[in-house]
Amino acid sequence: MSPIVFLAMIIVMAYTLQIFLGFKQIKHFNSVYTELRRKGRVAIGRRSGKFKSGTIVMFAIDSKGKISAAKKIQGVTIGARFKDMPQYINHDLHYLDHYNPLVRQENKLTQIAIEDARDVFLTIEAGTYQEVPKSIPMIDWSLQIKSLLSRFKLTNKSL
Repeated sequence: MSPIVFLAMIIVMAYTLQIFLGFKQIKHFNSVYTELRRKGRVAIGRRSGKFKSGTIVMFAIDSKGKISAAKKIQGVTIGARFKDMPQYINHDLHYLDHYNPLVRQENKLTQIAIEDARDVFLTIEAGTYQEVPKSIPMIDWSLQIKSLLSRFKLTNKSL
């Protein structure tokens, strides 16, 4: 077996393992979300990380805005799991901002995720939430190339 074929097989196996573990993490996220959803509304905040660890917090909220359950997942790998955050139970989500002493005890990524959960919850509660589509760089490039080609065709027709 040539070294190139062996290397290609290792890369394919590693990619397959990553896909499998990624699906397991998504399944874990969905089960935790379902568990919290049974307790009431769920506020989700995130701080995505490209090279740093990403953080997701989920709060189960009762009708008065009090937190009945809180969970956090933080990590770089797909092996990260949700952990309970019991210190937030029975606190009002409306007051969890960067001035709150509980939030200040968390690391910076968790603070950002908690504030994101609060901001999204308040926006939805106020009825002013609008989904903002994220741009995908590859689509942007293809649109720009198509735009340049159509401009080029129009300028050539006028000459």
